[in-house]
Amino acid sequence: MKIRVLSTALLAGIAFSQAAAAQEFDDRWYLTGSAGFNLQDNDRGSRDAPFLGLGIGKFISPVWSVDAELNYQNPNNDANQDLNWSQYGVSFDLRRHFLAEGRNWNPYLLMGVGYQRSEEEYDASPSPNSPGQREEGNFAAKIGVGAQGDIGSRAKLRTELAYRADFDDTSVNASSEDWFGDVLASVGVVIPLGPEPTAPVAPAPVAPSCADMDSDGDGVNDCDDKCPGSQAGQTIGPDGCPVPVSIDLKGVNFDFDKSTLRPDAVSILNEAIEILKRYPELKVEVAGHTDSKGTDAYNQSLSERRAKAVYDYLTGNGIDASRLVGPNGYGESRPIAPNTNDDGSDNPDGRARNRRTELNVQN
Repeated sequence: MKIRVLSTALLAGIAFSQAAAAQEFDDRWYLTGSAGFNLQDNDRGSRDAPFLGLGIGKFISPVWSVDAELNYQNPNNDANQDLNWSQYGVSFDLRRHFLAEGRNWNPYLLMGVGYQRSEEEYDASPSPNSPGQREEGNFAAKIGVGAQGDIGSRAKLRTELAYRADFDDTSVNASSEDWFGDVLASVGVVIPLGPEPTAPVAPAPVAPSCADMDSDGDGVNDCDDKCPGSQAGQTIGPDGCPVPVSIDLKGVNFDFDKSTLRPDAVSILNEAIEILKRYPELKVEVAGHTDSKGTDAYNQSLSERRAKAVYDYLTGNGIDASRLVGPNGYGESRPIAPNTNDDGSDNPDGRARNRRTELNVQN
């Protein structure tokens, strides 16, 4: 029976498995509380019983979390329910979470080790010291599956099914057993500690000190003009430089696992809008690109969604859709820098340049 339960738990965990995308993660410490039901091994000679759990943990990567948890249960003795039987312990659990973009709940696999202690009364008659009492502690191991999801801005819900092997070889009612296998079904909450991480705020630009001078007559004052001496007939941007064939929107970043614009992207997009409004003849393609991390299909979808977010922002701020081509996503197919070095190792700087959104001038 024990082997069958363990095999069922493993198969259920495999059924939950999905490829996880590399993403940012919330590494705050969190508290956990849970309540559930302990289906006791039949060989224990005790009744099934509810149990409680209380713990603390944190994510150590986007897909791995570690927890330390206390548990307590007080099952009744089958033969004599007046005899007390308490079980409590601590476990150290490692969870592998399987994430998917756009989903606020995720399945996980669980494995853990710990220590369980039993305080067991037994009938020692005709001894005058009856009932006797046994107090023993021993090693325990756990494996299971579960799912965790958001239930608000300050808490998450966790449901779990686990199989715990309790290596108690001195039990009174089952003295011939070397270990017991219990099934634990529970529902709990996860409460992060501390404020939610926020993106850094860009410093305010310094006011120019020579705004009344325009030496090259291009309409941009000398303080802001980064290209003095521009030639007549060129299309000039607000920085005094000729408008490039491709307007790089590097720095337009997105929130964790989402394709919605972050506040620090607004100033970059507003500058692009000013260029387009100043030169109404320009027609541009809105194009999104990624680096080579992740699958082709995932990167293609990600580039399309993020290109659409930029497209929607432009049209929502006065740029007519007839001037825009797209939005088009190119995934990882058009790198402007190598994603890896010549020896095959990772090239973080190259990948950072490839994670970009562009406005490609069409005329």
